[in-house]
Amino acid sequence: MAIASEQHQNLEPARSLSTNHLSIEEFLTLPETKPASEYIDGQIYQKPMPQGQHSTFQAEIVTSINLIGKPQKLAFAFPKLRCNFGDISIVPDIAVMRWANIPFLPNKRVANQILVPPDWIIEILSPDQSPLQVMNKISSAITNGSEIGWLISPAQDFIMVYEGDRFPEKMSGKDILPVLDILNWQVTVDDIFNLLCLG
Repeated sequence: MAIASEQHQNLEPARSLSTNHLSIEEFLTLPETKPASEYIDGQIYQKPMPQGQHSTFQAEIVTSINLIGKPQKLAFAFPKLRCNFGDISIVPDIAVMRWANIPFLPNKRVANQILVPPDWIIEILSPDQSPLQVMNKISSAITNGSEIGWLISPAQDFIMVYEGDRFPEKMSGKDILPVLDILNWQVTVDDIFNLLCLG
């Protein structure tokens, strides 16, 4: 959504792209990029191409949340969903929304435009991706109304947790992770990392 696709091949992941100080309105008129580009603090960043562990986490966590949240219409986890709110436009690896906050059309289908922050944002740190840039994304979402943020670090086996005004907390091992209060899901950091085993 930021610059011509042929330029993308030489970009490093999560680097700020030249924008000539585009406004968010101008950014949103640009074509989508692959991988997706995001607009945060007046800068455009292109997400890295997901690799094996990243994609596995994404698929398994989305499935786990939706098995619990969808049947009773409590919450739904969306992979790579563009969310536009405030002065930012982000594409979280996983965006979890309370059912009541999902925009539906009159025919009960999910709307395309998501103009609110996800209630729970989950990011998976990719190799060579800037942790500070991802932390800033999560913090921006929390500031704008997200309840919970997870930053999963596959290389270091820990998860940074963001909740409201609290300082980010590093969790590992048997630590029980926070989830949306409407979900009956008690999950530890070890449980999340065991999803990589596919066994």
